[in-house]
Amino acid sequence: MIIEQIYTNCLAQGAYYIESNGEVAIIDPLRETQAYIDKADKNKAKIKYIFETHFHADFVSGHIDLAKKTGATIIYGPGAETSYEIHSAKDNEEFKLGNITIKALHTPGHTLESTTYLLIDKNGNNHAIFSGDTLFLGDVGRPDLAIKSDLTKEDLAAMLFDSLRNKIMSLADDVIVYPAHGAGSACGKNLSKETVGTIGDQKKTNYALRADMTKAEFVKEVLNGIAPPPQYFAKNAMLNKTGYDTFETVLKTGNIALSPEDFEAMANHEEALVLDVRPQSDYIKSHIPNSIFIGLNGTFAPWVGALIKDIKQPIILVVPEGKSQEAVTRLSRVGYDNTLGYLKGGIEAWISSGKDIDILESISAIEFSNRVKTGNINILDVRRDGEFQSMHLENAKHFALDLINEQMNDVSKDKTYYIHCAGGYRSVIAASILQTRGFYKLVDVAGGFDAIKTTDLPMTDFVCPSTL
Repeated sequence: MIIEQIYTNCLAQGAYYIESNGEVAIIDPLRETQAYIDKADKNKAKIKYIFETHFHADFVSGHIDLAKKTGATIIYGPGAETSYEIHSAKDNEEFKLGNITIKALHTPGHTLESTTYLLIDKNGNNHAIFSGDTLFLGDVGRPDLAIKSDLTKEDLAAMLFDSLRNKIMSLADDVIVYPAHGAGSACGKNLSKETVGTIGDQKKTNYALRADMTKAEFVKEVLNGIAPPPQYFAKNAMLNKTGYDTFETVLKTGNIALSPEDFEAMANHEEALVLDVRPQSDYIKSHIPNSIFIGLNGTFAPWVGALIKDIKQPIILVVPEGKSQEAVTRLSRVGYDNTLGYLKGGIEAWISSGKDIDILESISAIEFSNRVKTGNINILDVRRDGEFQSMHLENAKHFALDLINEQMNDVSKDKTYYIHCAGGYRSVIAASILQTRGFYKLVDVAGGFDAIKTTDLPMTDFVCPSTL
């Protein structure tokens, strides 16, 4: 028996390859599926099943493409309705895979069709669960993402409580837990950095599995402090439910080299958004006017999904050398399939052709400290709510990046703003968006709050995030 977790850091997502006696199951596959096929071919095995734990909201799964290429059966939990052929499993239904068995445990709560898959080894022992977004390490799935449901988040949270108590906590402590996500995912609020655990460990450490917790306490704690879901979540879930273009089609149309002239024409005539995915240090030095920065070196796809409202928005890319295919791939993982090409030769070709560029002023934390002390300046802290509440500069204005589109009326084009985040990535994203809206008096603070904390600027007292 082979169990391999295939973890994608930028999505904080775990897919799984399971093989037994020449037969393979894939759980929650990524959009690009060739790696699973190649792995099975190398082992002279056949992909028999594709198990989906639920309709994913934070990424577009590769289940439809993989089924078309391999003939494998797509399996969802009870009640799942799709626009393509699936097998909707019954609660406790078993599926044979070589010498092992995979049992579907219906665990509604995160969504109505959410299902945990229990792997039973060749000796009949419960070996592991693939818990999807029902159970994470340190947390459980948020109960507010059901598609077109008349149930409230409180109703779903109550369902989740029952699912955890009746289906998962009743399993032996040594059963391995393989979740769909780890730290960094917006599908929960307190996910561990670890990506493999056990039922016993979670009973001891996961707040939601506390033995003496009542249902009312569970509902309150699970919903407390949960942020609104990113706007692309519902759109991704619907793509997973209804279908999408093949990954190969998206890559073929998106990974096209464009001359500076064609690139400019595409921006002007196709109303394509210019997305610059280079490191922020390169963007600061020179970038195409009205381009938006979201660098590949950060949590790229989730920020694209959070900030670019139209999932069908035409996009053209400014990429580091050799990174165009990666950029198109990572966009497709969250359903942004309308990439029309990338700038051939990069920003250097743009400059060589005599076209205009913009820059972004960026200063060190020490220089920032000096400017704060010599005058009354405007500071925008673009970190998330919890980060800001935990500790911030006394005279900073909170201007969370994930809510930037709703906060434009809170800033003035006549003022100069000093922008910082935690480490320097999100502040440049925020500055780039503000520049496209006509804000040009912007200064980035390099190194963000991590660097600012080394100065003697006055800050609020630290508050542990767990007490907020």
